[in-house]
Amino acid sequence: MSAPFRIGVGYDSHVFDPSRPLFLGGVEIPGAPGLRGHSDADVLLHAAIDALFGAAGLPDIGAHFPDTDLRWKGADSARLLAACVSEIEAAGWRVGNIDAAVVAETPKLSPHLPAIRARMAGILHCPEDCVSVKGKTNEGMDDVGARVGICVHAVALLVR
Repeated sequence: MSAPFRIGVGYDSHVFDPSRPLFLGGVEIPGAPGLRGHSDADVLLHAAIDALFGAAGLPDIGAHFPDTDLRWKGADSARLLAACVSEIEAAGWRVGNIDAAVVAETPKLSPHLPAIRARMAGILHCPEDCVSVKGKTNEGMDDVGARVGICVHAVALLVR
């Protein structure tokens, strides 16, 4: 018998690319350098997608949306998350909650968190209080602390 719930962990990181806009959680963050990636490089949504696929026991984001496939070049990661949610819902799961830590020295996330939570909750088909996103710094340690890029750790709970 299958468990009534499952937990998945996701992680992603991208280096800054000032020539691109920054998207986090499906929200454009004005005035901040973007991230390098095949799609729009929304590191938060990528980590959430991996957490959701992992909880569902499905292959990771790279298997579903490979960076070798031109269909995903410049893709809106909110579209990728919506496709992920459709797949896990078709398998009989729904999102219980997502908890994510965005590790970055810049930009400061607190002004953007309400919009990010609302956007993600809409895509995930869950209430906003089931989406937790926290901004953290690395206190100057490692490449993230040196402002080379952003990384995100995410945990997802799926329920039947």
